Amino acid sequence: MSDIYIGDLTPGTYVVNVKKENEWGIGQVQSSINNKITINFENVGKKTINPKEVELKIININAINWSIFKESKLPKSFSYW
Repeated sequence: MSDIYIGDLTPGTYVVNVKKENEWGIGQVQSSINNKITINFENVGKKTINPKEVELKIININAINWSIFKESKLPKSFSYW
């Protein structure tokens, strides 16, 4: 199933349901009690999930996809740092 440790699914963590990522969108963990995780997904609202049965992937919404910058036509004076 998933390599996520249930203790990592704390309120505020952003996740996706691997099998329904496109349909459900990004979700934010609201609560985690006794192997039941309540997540508010952008496209389907709140879902209560057992992470032992549903594969979740933690995502970092603050990460920058540098390949987008490298492929774009930025001015030569632009610095990545």
